[in-house]
Amino acid sequence: MKLIKKILSLKFNTLFVGNVVQHFAETTSTNVLAVEAVAKTKPTEGTVISADVQLAGKGQIGRSWYSSPAQNLLQSLILYPHWLAVRDQFALSQAMALGVADAVSDFSTEAARVKWPNDVYLANRKVAGILIQNGISGARLQWSVVGIGLNVNEVDFPAELPLAGSLCQHLGVSLERAAVQAVLFQRLEQRYLQLKANPEGIRQAYLEKLYRYQSWHPYQRTATGAIFQGQIIGLQTSGELGIQMVDGTVEYFDLKEVAFL
Repeated sequence: MKLIKKILSLKFNTLFVGNVVQHFAETTSTNVLAVEAVAKTKPTEGTVISADVQLAGKGQIGRSWYSSPAQNLLQSLILYPHWLAVRDQFALSQAMALGVADAVSDFSTEAARVKWPNDVYLANRKVAGILIQNGISGARLQWSVVGIGLNVNEVDFPAELPLAGSLCQHLGVSLERAAVQAVLFQRLEQRYLQLKANPEGIRQAYLEKLYRYQSWHPYQRTATGAIFQGQIIGLQTSGELGIQMVDGTVEYFDLKEVAFL
């Protein structure tokens, strides 16, 4: 693992996100490095650790994250949301997903959507994923590491990822990763500050951008394999997804309990 550059006080249009960026040519996982940094040195809030290549990048539920070298944004953002209660931690996930979706929309002719819990879709293709790790003390969060994989110029997805997409594929042109990153930093910071000032506004904005919200689609119960039709009608504060069945009843699902078909 080689640190190829460390940039301090970058001239991004932000107050703190991206003011310190540590970039690696190659690493196992930016989230691993960020968690280690929090434990050892407690970097300033808004510090970003990024890489051109991750050898063991992870997505939700332990899945690996695919990326060709130096084509996409692979980064982890360090935050200290001491003001956020553990019971409300899903709101941070919502805010970060909105920030990524905002940035994607800034470069697209079509609005990006958030697929529960925090994937970002563009034209029914997954262009970004988020993995958040939290440190907890008592009833409040002490730190959060927000791992983000954003497909910028990827065009060579493996066959087992039929729904994966990138900004490049959508627009038909390659983008400068640094330009996308600068906008991403701005949007993440805006949503983070909004979460602190107006958490209900974040929840409402999340519903407005929620993929498949209030429309009928097939889903599958992961425990039994049973397929059913339903429409997403909302979420609980803790993040469980509310799906209305054809008979009018509503069930709430955790992440590992339901699959989108």
